[in-house]
Amino acid sequence: MQGRMRGARRSARGESSRKAAGREVEPFTLCGEMSHLTRATSEPCRRARGAAFARRARPFSAYELVSAREAGRAGGAGFSAADRAYLGRQHIPTKGPWGVDDVESEAYVSQFSADGSLLIAGFRGSRIRVYDAEKGWKIHKDISCRSVHWTVSDIALSPDQRFLAYASLTPIVHIVNVQNAGKESHANITEIHEGLDLTGGDEDEDFGIFSVKFSKDGKEVVVGNNEKSIYVYDLSANKVSARIRAHKADVNAVTFADETGNVLYSGSDDSLCKVWDRRCLSGEKSAVAQ
Repeated sequence: MQGRMRGARRSARGESSRKAAGREVEPFTLCGEMSHLTRATSEPCRRARGAAFARRARPFSAYELVSAREAGRAGGAGFSAADRAYLGRQHIPTKGPWGVDDVESEAYVSQFSADGSLLIAGFRGSRIRVYDAEKGWKIHKDISCRSVHWTVSDIALSPDQRFLAYASLTPIVHIVNVQNAGKESHANITEIHEGLDLTGGDEDEDFGIFSVKFSKDGKEVVVGNNEKSIYVYDLSANKVSARIRAHKADVNAVTFADETGNVLYSGSDDSLCKVWDRRCLSGEKSAVAQ
């Protein structure tokens, strides 16, 4: 009898232990559920706070804005309206226009220096003017050009901003120093305007240059012409280093793509833009994209 009572007590203790264990588990389960619900409801709030902070701490450069967007720190998949407006203000003029100079002949080409301190304009006839943007647009250099046919067709400033190349509807590119002391530059009178003959001395009255650009290191010049071709001129060797039969019409725009000088871009009246790799020149097959 006593044995049966001890067994019953042990059984009761076991049952109550199991019930107690069950009661101990319940709070942990409830805690987990509450934690899950709390996390589910608070996560959107945390994301919203992060987005709001990202808007308050908006980066101050286009690079940082793009990096923030790629990293998911911009508060959305793309730029916000405020970010787009901010970028627009940095790159789109919001003032002007205003007159810089009053010249009798038409201006056909113009460009700023890389740092924005100089504005160069080429006019119909034989005049180029360089304006100093940091000194109220005063004339920094007044250039009377050499051997210009009808108009100055293009201009290019060297990377160090010392030399200006100008072209016309002739086979010769001229180089002039725009950083020496004199304000007036008359070709071969007050200053020497060095001529780069792209035809090698062969007279070709129909040869005209539409585009001229310096390489990134200033050691070469590339031109596009009405002969449907691209010419690269080596300034140290003083000769044409490459000729590319590039298009089926006039080549109106050409430039070096990067610092290596191996890749060129060209645009033509044949409605094509092409990318050229000088390392694999073999006629028209050197165009790697168009």
